[in-house]
Amino acid sequence: MSPTVLKMRTTSPSHFFQSQTRPQDQGPAPTGPYFFYGSLQDQSLLIDLLDLKHSFHLRPAYIKGYKCKLWGPYPALVSGDPGDTITGAVYEVPTVEDAEKLAAYEGLSYTTVACSIWYVDGQSPLQAEGYAFLFVGNTRDLREGSFDLKH
Repeated sequence: MSPTVLKMRTTSPSHFFQSQTRPQDQGPAPTGPYFFYGSLQDQSLLIDLLDLKHSFHLRPAYIKGYKCKLWGPYPALVSGDPGDTITGAVYEVPTVEDAEKLAAYEGLSYTTVACSIWYVDGQSPLQAEGYAFLFVGNTRDLREGSFDLKH
């Protein structure tokens, strides 16, 4: 497990403001490709969180039209300009139960949004429609900065 993920796991959730109201629910969490840009790129975290018993592959990818800011130590995806890109990795979420676990991990300050994903590994497909977790908390709590999974 990376030092960053370890630090994030030991930070009390009450250390940061969390919205007390859940964003408008649109039914069960969707399945399919999920674009991760923060701690969910750590495979050991995904194994623990989803109780995975099988091997899996994260595909390197990017999305357009978003920026990443910091909410304390946490990366926060926010709307950006059409030319803005965020790099990350994609995991194919097979079940609603797994999608719900991911949403619970992200908390009330994030919501699932549909997005276009471009893969950079040269494998097919090169592009897919999928999902990412968008920050919906108080934007005044955000600051400029970058997230580094390795530190």
